[in-house]
Amino acid sequence: MVREDGKRNFALRDDDGAEESVFSGNTPRQAALKAARRLEPAPSEDDADRVDLELREKGTDKVHIYEGWAWHETAPDNKPDWMPEEITEANVSKQGIEHLEE
Repeated sequence: MVREDGKRNFALRDDDGAEESVFSGNTPRQAALKAARRLEPAPSEDDADRVDLELREKGTDKVHIYEGWAWHETAPDNKPDWMPEEITEANVSKQGIEHLEE
C-alpha cells in the first residue's frame, strides 16, 4: 500500500517467514538497499558475502527477492564533518518476485 508521501513499506522476512524489520522506500530496490546496509560489512566489495533478502510489500502478496552485500569504504574527501572516515556501502541485485499463497 502506498503512503500519502508516495512511499511503500516492505517487511524483511527471515528464513522462517517471520517479519521483524520494516523498510520504506519509493521502490522495492530502495528498501532493499536500506536492508543491505544492515548486513555485516566486508573489508571490500569483492570480499563481501552475498545474502538473500526477501522483502514483502505491505498490503500485497508480493515478495521481492534480492541478493545483497555490504562493505566498508573510505569516506569521500568532501564529506561533511559528522561523517566518519569509514562508511558502509551496499548493493543489491534483484532475483525475482514471488507471490504468497493465502
